[in-house]
Amino acid sequence: MDKKTVMKNYMFLIIMLAAMVLGCIAGWLFPDFGHAIKPFGTVFINMMFCVVVPLVFASIANSVASVRSRRRAGKIMGTTVATFVVTGAIAAVIMFVLMKVFPPVLTPWTDMATEAMGEHASLSDMIVNFFTTDDFVGLLSRSAMLPLIVFSIFFGFATNLVGGPDHIIGKFLEGLSEVMMAFVKIITYYAPIAFFALFADLVATYGAEVATAYGRALIVYYPLCFIYLFTAFPLFAWLGGGKHGIKTMFQHIARPAVMSLGTCSSTATIPTNLREAEDTGIPKDVAEMVIPMGATMHMDGSCFSCVLKVAFVMGAMGSDMSWGMLPMVVLVAVLSSVGMSGVPGGGYIGEYIICSIFFPQHIEVAFPILVAIGNLVDPPATMINSSGDYVVCYIVARITDGKNWLERAISGKQLQK
Repeated sequence: MDKKTVMKNYMFLIIMLAAMVLGCIAGWLFPDFGHAIKPFGTVFINMMFCVVVPLVFASIANSVASVRSRRRAGKIMGTTVATFVVTGAIAAVIMFVLMKVFPPVLTPWTDMATEAMGEHASLSDMIVNFFTTDDFVGLLSRSAMLPLIVFSIFFGFATNLVGGPDHIIGKFLEGLSEVMMAFVKIITYYAPIAFFALFADLVATYGAEVATAYGRALIVYYPLCFIYLFTAFPLFAWLGGGKHGIKTMFQHIARPAVMSLGTCSSTATIPTNLREAEDTGIPKDVAEMVIPMGATMHMDGSCFSCVLKVAFVMGAMGSDMSWGMLPMVVLVAVLSSVGMSGVPGGGYIGEYIICSIFFPQHIEVAFPILVAIGNLVDPPATMINSSGDYVVCYIVARITDGKNWLERAISGKQLQK
């Protein structure tokens, strides 16, 4: 991992952050100019609105339709997904409690309207609206993201039952998914210009409150990620590997953690994770399924940031996360992080889902705020996501190979010596 590799992987993030900073400066020095160029940012948001429905449908349906698994593979996959969901929920609860103690925004941003959340929906209505719309056309609306995800999952299962990736519909979904990947890539090229305009307008409107709030958010997020690595990960390793789990984990987790920080990419960390898993003695079929799936689904760091984003925008709007919101916030954090992380452009789509659920009347303001937080916390989030893939292998190996799997692996290495 040389300097050129690091710079290449961080280049777009650097460009995005530079565009935001320059936009903030422009909005601070020339507020009229900041307001005038806002349409250049709105164009980007509208393009994302247009691409979000086919993107989510094609990516999720294709992913489910393409699954080829048998008995042990099915057991490994089921245990893996369940573990991802549980650890993601734990991460979301931790951040929710932390946001109650140390909210990122103390003073509402002037003139930003307060958004009431969930006051007019009964529990039964929320359950119905979570899973369904009243007709098919409703699924094509960007206001029905959760029902669209549920529909896409079931569509993928149905396609899998009639032939999966070999069926004509399976091939269509694969092709559509590839097209949407290219589409998002094209839109992303325009993102730096858009965020220069959006942040110029934000600072022109809300002033220094923007910088103060982001600073508080980072003060919470960065230390939390490192604390989580040294507390939660040892616990998971002990649960999965027994008395040897913690020591073994710390002997092998440094390289994935450093690699993920250096590349800012879960995918780029896969080879390192696989090598460390092999050196540990994790069963090969477990590692080869858990680690690639984890690169797109295991997102504890993203669950942290999802809750942070909700608390941030609510604080800017003069609201506060109540304890009654905990189940909904955790559910959305897990869904937007675990469920959408494998989607091309999933960060943007996950943030859009947050907006559509919690801030439907203020998407144009909330969306760039959430994307900015996502960019700022990306390095430590990727570290938690990627190095956590290696740790999850311990838990899955215990379920599939018994509680003494690590002892057997250590004994086998000693005999080889």
